[in-house]
Amino acid sequence: MLLSLIKILAFVAVVAGLTWGAARLTDVTGGAEIAMAGYEVTLGPLQLVLAIALLALLGWLLFKALGLLLALVHFINGDDTAVSRWFSRSRERKGYKALGDGMIALAAGEGETAMAKGRRAERYLRRPDITSILVAQGAELTGDRKTAEGAYRDLVKIDRTRFVGIRGLMRHRLAEGDTDTAMKLAQKAFEIKPRHVETQDTLLRLQAEAHDWSGARATLDAKRRSGSLPRNVVKRRDAVLALSEARDIFDETASIEAREKAIEANRLSPGLIPAAVMAARSYLAVGNTRYATRVIRKAWEMEPHPDLAQVFAEIAPEEDPKARLGRFAPLLKARPEHAETRMLEAELLIAAEQFNEARRALGDLVETDPTARVLTLMAAIERGRGADDAVVRGWLARALTAPRGPQWVCENCHNVHPHWEPVCSNCHAFDTLAWTRPAESGTTLPRGTEMLPLIVGGGAGAAAAVPAVREGAATASPLPADETASPAPRAEAVSEAEIVEPKETIAPERSEADAVTQGRK
Repeated sequence: MLLSLIKILAFVAVVAGLTWGAARLTDVTGGAEIAMAGYEVTLGPLQLVLAIALLALLGWLLFKALGLLLALVHFINGDDTAVSRWFSRSRERKGYKALGDGMIALAAGEGETAMAKGRRAERYLRRPDITSILVAQGAELTGDRKTAEGAYRDLVKIDRTRFVGIRGLMRHRLAEGDTDTAMKLAQKAFEIKPRHVETQDTLLRLQAEAHDWSGARATLDAKRRSGSLPRNVVKRRDAVLALSEARDIFDETASIEAREKAIEANRLSPGLIPAAVMAARSYLAVGNTRYATRVIRKAWEMEPHPDLAQVFAEIAPEEDPKARLGRFAPLLKARPEHAETRMLEAELLIAAEQFNEARRALGDLVETDPTARVLTLMAAIERGRGADDAVVRGWLARALTAPRGPQWVCENCHNVHPHWEPVCSNCHAFDTLAWTRPAESGTTLPRGTEMLPLIVGGGAGAAAAVPAVREGAATASPLPADETASPAPRAEAVSEAEIVEPKETIAPERSEADAVTQGRK
């Protein structure tokens, strides 16, 4: 309000001043005579002032016209001028509007619209470093892989967006299953941005799939330096890679390098069961039973596992069952309440023909955790106690449909593996296998020869008992817990041999129970 009043007063003052000045000039006598080209003009004071003002205005207009003419010449010549800048600002407004509309369309899931807006933005902006990204994203949304790859190739040609282009092409190669090309692209992307977490993970996984363990360890070291993984995870994965490298070159005549890598893997992660098993066997290969015993005991204290018991039995393969039971005593005391410890003790006691003690060792596992292995051990115990064939077949029938218990399960896709592997065979994830129970615990045991591969017992009747026991397992029908003593079809005569664990508790090459019973043969 006050500002408007000041403006009005200033206008009135200017008008009053001009009026006063014009009146004063009118009262002044005299004038000016201008002669030019035979013409003579006489101007009064007021007219002279107006003529001077008009000449000044004309001179200003002439100067502006000359500047416009020069700008037009520069514009035609391609130089940067105010005219070109005006047109450029107009193109930028249209281009950025198209770019914004394309991003909105992309967020809304309208891939075709996003691609069209991206191309429109490119016509106005001439900025392939940003418009090609929009086109590529829109093409991927619509499934137009050819257009998307073309856009990514354009991005590769620009220094600023080379990483984005390589990463996009890498993802396409992965989707096509071309892992060799994908790994080369991942390596290039890693060279550009070594701290990019997704690129690190992709390259590490591809190197592990290709068994490039040394390259994978270098990538893992880069992840450690960038701080993208906790130190304990880095140590475990380094152990997995060292173990995998050792497995590829490990055999009965393994080199010193292979043994050292196996021992290094165990040192990096003592709780990694496959590493402990291989390290122990490396020590056994050179006759160092003391170090092998130490490795197994330390791993058992962290996580009891049947593979550890198997290697522990290999330390003294010729000992008799009672001596073996005594040697296993420190191992059994390490984790006495663990289910694996209790089943191992029961197996050892069965081998020593101490069947009542074996039943006490199992405790309440039959009720709380009735896995196939527990129920098969119960069948062996009942046979050792002299129970009827119907009772033994009842336990075997329950074992046929009982859960397998812990297995090597991928934590990413939940696929069950028969053996530990560094890379999941189903989802190709790295270091995701864990010794745990599958999500679906109703898996049944195979029948026939895969059901009962081991016979524990004394005398020459052991070998003869195998066919009869297998036939009993095959003909037994699943029975509920309260009907295990009911009549069942009789199998052929069964000798005094005792049945132990089912196949899933046995390592691929040699089971722990087999080693346990070698002293009896």
